[in-house]
Amino acid sequence: MSFDEIRNQAISEWEALQRSEKPRIFVGAATCGRAAGATAVMEAIDRELSRLGIEAIVMQVGCIGLCYAEPIVDIIKPNQPRICYGNVTPEIVPQLIEDYIINDNPRPDLALGFIGEGSVDGIPKLFELPVLKPQVRLSLRNCGHIDPADIKQYIANGGYSGLVKALDMTPEEVIEEVKKSGLRGRGGAGFPTGQKWEFCRRSPGDEKYIICNADEGDPGAFMDRALLEGDPHAVLEGMLIGAYAIGASHGYIYCRAEYPLAIERLNIALAQMKELGLLGDNILGSGFSLNLTIKEGAGAFVCGEETALMASIEGKRGMPRSRPPFPAQAGLWGKPTNINNVETWGNVSAILQRGGEWYSSYGTETSKGTKTFALAGKIVRTGLIEVPMGIPLGDIIYEIGGGIVGNKLYKATLTGGPSGGCLPASLSTIPVDYENLAQAGSIVGSGGMLVVDEDTCMVDMARFFLSFCQNESCGKCVPCRVGTRKMLDMLESICQGEGQPGDIERLEQLARLVKSTSLCGLGQTAPNPVLTTLRYFREEYEAHINEKRCPALACSQLISYYILPDKCEGCLICLRNCPVNAIVGDKRMVHVIDQDKCTKCNICLSVCPKRFGAVVKVSGEAPEVPRQPIPVAVSKAKGNAGDSDKP
Repeated sequence: MSFDEIRNQAISEWEALQRSEKPRIFVGAATCGRAAGATAVMEAIDRELSRLGIEAIVMQVGCIGLCYAEPIVDIIKPNQPRICYGNVTPEIVPQLIEDYIINDNPRPDLALGFIGEGSVDGIPKLFELPVLKPQVRLSLRNCGHIDPADIKQYIANGGYSGLVKALDMTPEEVIEEVKKSGLRGRGGAGFPTGQKWEFCRRSPGDEKYIICNADEGDPGAFMDRALLEGDPHAVLEGMLIGAYAIGASHGYIYCRAEYPLAIERLNIALAQMKELGLLGDNILGSGFSLNLTIKEGAGAFVCGEETALMASIEGKRGMPRSRPPFPAQAGLWGKPTNINNVETWGNVSAILQRGGEWYSSYGTETSKGTKTFALAGKIVRTGLIEVPMGIPLGDIIYEIGGGIVGNKLYKATLTGGPSGGCLPASLSTIPVDYENLAQAGSIVGSGGMLVVDEDTCMVDMARFFLSFCQNESCGKCVPCRVGTRKMLDMLESICQGEGQPGDIERLEQLARLVKSTSLCGLGQTAPNPVLTTLRYFREEYEAHINEKRCPALACSQLISYYILPDKCEGCLICLRNCPVNAIVGDKRMVHVIDQDKCTKCNICLSVCPKRFGAVVKVSGEAPEVPRQPIPVAVSKAKGNAGDSDKP
């Protein structure tokens, strides 16, 4: 069967699905949805439909990005818009089916928005919501809209037309189209994709390899996982195009084993491609052949570095090597090799489908297109977003993210994952692109974006992320192996109140040394959180060292809990809830916290009635409080905390 016949059949089936007289129910069943309870929701849908005798088409789709609203269920009635419901539970399912599918009440109180023409009373258009309106979905174009396990739905929506177009071009013309788009690698370094392909194309050798780096190891990052789970064919089509361009006949998808659903979807997709002649020998009769193999990684963060990744594929320990030679010259098994990450390949398929000029119309002069980010932390609307390069950071925080949880003060954003940089609130107008973030001391990275509020200690945050990088260091080179350990020791001492004068200067000097002398990208970027917190939050380091005080009240060794005598009512609530019996006092007695027993678990502060506000958390100089319990009446009569320990 020719591709035109395959496409016509796919379009016919897709159009028949759109015209179906049966209700269609879409469930966001990516990992984020399942973690929120989507599996139980799907079971409830099946039970309710069976109980009521309703014939409906129930389909699993990928993540649309609104992770804060998972589980998400969309319902389309014949000739009606698609209505999206958020935070659906098994208990809500019978209401939705009875109220909307049977009684035609769309339940605006449960709806997030609708997709389609016209209007629905009380329900806004989904893509006019603040969280979605600024976004431009290029790599994520199909996620949440098609069944990722059905190749024909992908084809009906333009899938593999980019491959067909590429096969009618010379490899050099394909490379020029990618160069015209301005696409830069979305894995972290941001190297121009077309130029990278050109190097590999020109390298001598009959045997070449192509690799998809899906070893997404950043804490809190899930961009690659979401794309593989929601639209695997977009990635695989991009790999086919890249393999044709550089002259590769075999490729690998290196995906960490902690992504079982992504691997499952990839295996299904590869089998479907082979069945339709889109993978294997003589693809679509073009003479071009490619075979793809999934390699499951063991979860080592360092294997995100391309030379360590290739060593792992070869069965060796995942450790980087010095360059040159670069992979484009001598990569996998010494052969010319091209590596791009998941998002890059997803963009490649879109570029060949719609053209390089179309793609370059998004973004900035030097940072073209869009970028996906995993928005996490103390933000109201967490999730997966895709925005044009150059969007102000504040637009992401406040418009898309909805601001800070609990209306607390926005303090900083870590961009680029554990080896990225911490940008303060004062830089909220900075354009999010490669050049501006680098100038500010951070990186775009693969797309992690962690937002923190006023309660976060920036010294402790630097310590946390350096600890991750230090643990993940392969240990091959001395600067990374020893340098990150020494830096971590200094940060731990500072957080524990044991910092010494001169530690800031020594820490900064060591961080720059590790950054400039480490072998691979892990060691070269590991000091970024330290250097940027020193740059923008130096006063917090000084407070820890010089005053033995944590301004954010976060470092446990530098904080204490006390009970204010003029506010304590002797209600016993804090005493009964203390897990280590560190609070003493009888009813109607001002309680006292034994500082030697206190583990600083924060329970006393959390349970103290707000109308009293008797428990306080302090760092630095302690307030004057009783050393022994005293009658509440005496405390009130004295009205002086300094005298209240003398009943």
